[in-house]
Amino acid sequence: MSAADVFQLHPNQSDCSEKVPVEHLDYDYIGKCQDVKYLEKILGVLRSGKEGIYPHLINFCETHVEKLNPKSQALRKENPVSTAASLSKDEWSQLVDELKTWQEETKKTETSLKQQPVFADQVTENMPPIRGSNCSVPLSQSSVPKGKKNSSKCTLPRDYREWDKFDVEKECARIDGSVVKNDPPVLINRGQPKIKTTVDASLLSQQDKLLLANREKDKGNEAFRANDYEEAVAYYSRSLSILPTVAAYNNRAQAEIKLKHWHKAMTDCQSVLNLEPGNMKAMLRRATVFNHMGNLQMAAEDLRMVLREEPQNAPATKLLSEIEKKMEECQPEPQRKGKKILIQEVEEEEDNRETKEEETARPVEPSQPVGGEESSAAPAERGDMGNAQKKPHGRGDGGPHSDSNNSHHGHWRGKGGTADKYKVTQDSRDKVANGSSKRGSTASAQAEQSSSAKGTSAGGNAGESVNLDAPCGALPPPLARLKNEGNLLFKNGQFGDAVEKYSQAIQGCTDSGIDSPEDVCILYSNRAACYLKDGNTHECIQDCTRALELQPFSLKPLLRRGMAYESMERYRKAYVDYKTVLQIDTSVQAANDSVNRITRLLIDQDGTDWREKLPDIPLVPLSAQQHRREVPPSAEALQARAEKTARDAERKAEVRFNGFKQEGNEFVKKGQYQDAMGKYTECLKLKPEECAIYTNRALCYLKLNRFAEAKQDCDAALKVEPTNKKAFYRRALANKGLKDYLACSSDLQEVLHQDPNVQEAEKELEEVTLLLRHSLATSPKVRKSVPITEVDGDEASTAVPPLESCSRGEDVSVDLQPTDAYGFGQALNTARCRGSTAAAADLLASTPPERLPQYLSTVLDGDTVSFIMQALDLHLLERDPNLVYQHLNHLHTADRFSVVLMLLEKEERRHMTQLFEHLAAVESSEFTKNDVQNLANKYI
Repeated sequence: MSAADVFQLHPNQSDCSEKVPVEHLDYDYIGKCQDVKYLEKILGVLRSGKEGIYPHLINFCETHVEKLNPKSQALRKENPVSTAASLSKDEWSQLVDELKTWQEETKKTETSLKQQPVFADQVTENMPPIRGSNCSVPLSQSSVPKGKKNSSKCTLPRDYREWDKFDVEKECARIDGSVVKNDPPVLINRGQPKIKTTVDASLLSQQDKLLLANREKDKGNEAFRANDYEEAVAYYSRSLSILPTVAAYNNRAQAEIKLKHWHKAMTDCQSVLNLEPGNMKAMLRRATVFNHMGNLQMAAEDLRMVLREEPQNAPATKLLSEIEKKMEECQPEPQRKGKKILIQEVEEEEDNRETKEEETARPVEPSQPVGGEESSAAPAERGDMGNAQKKPHGRGDGGPHSDSNNSHHGHWRGKGGTADKYKVTQDSRDKVANGSSKRGSTASAQAEQSSSAKGTSAGGNAGESVNLDAPCGALPPPLARLKNEGNLLFKNGQFGDAVEKYSQAIQGCTDSGIDSPEDVCILYSNRAACYLKDGNTHECIQDCTRALELQPFSLKPLLRRGMAYESMERYRKAYVDYKTVLQIDTSVQAANDSVNRITRLLIDQDGTDWREKLPDIPLVPLSAQQHRREVPPSAEALQARAEKTARDAERKAEVRFNGFKQEGNEFVKKGQYQDAMGKYTECLKLKPEECAIYTNRALCYLKLNRFAEAKQDCDAALKVEPTNKKAFYRRALANKGLKDYLACSSDLQEVLHQDPNVQEAEKELEEVTLLLRHSLATSPKVRKSVPITEVDGDEASTAVPPLESCSRGEDVSVDLQPTDAYGFGQALNTARCRGSTAAAADLLASTPPERLPQYLSTVLDGDTVSFIMQALDLHLLERDPNLVYQHLNHLHTADRFSVVLMLLEKEERRHMTQLFEHLAAVESSEFTKNDVQNLANKYI
């Protein structure tokens, strides 16, 4: 039977479970078969070699399968492993050499790492327990009891009836009892050993240093992910001690931020930027630190730089919006500047700005005294130095937490763990400054005085002047300055820098042998407050203890040490310190609240017999009990209280002023101008120098047609602010109501000079100009009478005859040497009434050009200007063109010249134009034609 016949018999044979007949292993059958799966089965049989090996037939079958399904899995072939036979001799030798080199380097690296003292120390030291566990079992301890050996014999099977009698629970109890009975006691680790933060890598190569530094950094990353930030900081420090890297500095800065160690985080961010300027992570984390330290401006600058490089940075965008919101709340909105003045019944722009100023000018309670004696005050949100401390959380509280106290600690935070619980009342602040010294109250008053000064900000750079050379007790000037600098740094939130200043002052006292326990006690107490703020409770306790050794029963060191003990959950010692504080002064509210809170915690922890487990509470002598004696306030304290009272009065006056002003603005919006005028009057009684109130009341007077009072208010506003556009505009309206059009025109021109885009002023000026021309045309000219007195000698011949007696055509005798504006005006009027332009030209020729504006200030009008132009053109231009140019260059600076220029008639303007045309045609070395054209633009 042929292959074609077989295929006809099995046209649809594709069942892979059936065996492939030998007849199907044929070229013809494979070439005609279209079932891919059956062909794959045939290919599998051919490749297996069960029916023989046929290489050509296998290739033919693979080609046919590839035509039907190029992606068939049967076409996949595994590449055989390369061996020495499949590679050339050179390739094989190269691979062998590389493997040997890698093996030798690996052995050397392993040997060098094992020889390092770092790993030797870790083997000999007690390894810390697993995180989250407070016990460890020695490595040498075995779980198998001594005297028993593991039996290698199999247990014999029991009969099924015996299993029915088997008590499982009893057998388990017996086994557990034997194990517990024979096991040695477990070693309890009361405290986790402190991890060394430095590693000696001086003998390592650069490659080994990099490898070891990366390992330590990875350990820190693991601790950070487990929220163990203190351990993370330790490992990052180890990595940096081996090899400083940008990543380790950045990671340690983030861990310090989590621990709220702002100054350390700032130092790490700065180190990153020194190594890699423009590092985005460092700038973002530095902005976070700036934000918590109150330096919003610097934080915003860093965030803007980050967003300039990474516009899609979501954390930076969110933080920048929060900071900008804080800055808007802290600073009043500045007055908007526009090119146009919207003249309405109520000035929306000014009133809105003033309303916002009222919202931001709320009275703030004066901040409490901060630090030791003679210290500056911190911002109100920081709390008192050592008298208000936020409860640290997590591992950043300066000490390890035991598992037995975690629940109590959380309960305490939920009920009373806020900073308000630590604030000392005002009476106790007046009584106590630091310890029992009398000088404490004086220094505390000075601190309160400094803290309440106007312009104090979180950064301490808002106009406050601090005397760093102020005396401090018995300290010499250099040490007193160090102490004052430390107080100022503490006030600004720079606790790490303040610690350095206090430490230098303490060291200076030790070196110089100063015998002043009170001053040294204050220095230790202030440094303890810095440590407490930074969460360094161990150092805080040490400094407080030293301060109490110098001055027993000092109030602030006891209070701060109690806070440190409480943050470390050493409630018994904290209770003793708080009770000692209450023996000294029962009015310290922070100690009362803390005692009540810790009492509940100790009852929950130790039960009803908790008092028996307390250490002994020292008895405070009567001499140290401050609530039993009344200390009269010092002169400085009285002065500070008086200043505080004055500041309170100022704040109340500010609130009243803003209230009256707001009410006045509301009345203006409703059209009740009489009531608004009364409110503005009350405002001026509180602040007589407020320019905006004068202009607002002037608006009310204008609405009530009381133009004289409106003009007086505008004059008062211009005395306070000489360039106030609103005052000029409203005075112009008042002058218009008083029909003083010339003064109105002058004020409107001043407004347009300051801002040419004020359309309301332009319209008013056009209207006032028409009114001024109409009034000049209809009203007769009023001449002033000149008193004539009898004189002796030749002086009678120089007297100027009255203008009424002058007639044209007569010889004119003019005083060509006037000494003042009156004499010049009389001489010019004499020449003008006679129509003698020649006499006027002689007068101008003898007059210095720089004095011409002063002489014309009293007689300047349109006729006078026209007459001067004719005299210059007809007579003086031929004699001295340079003098004519000088006169014209000074004439336009005269008072009210611009107003007079607008009132000139057409014929008078023609004379002026003709004069400039003639002057431009003159050749001169002192001026050019272009200069004449520029001067003509000021006239024509």
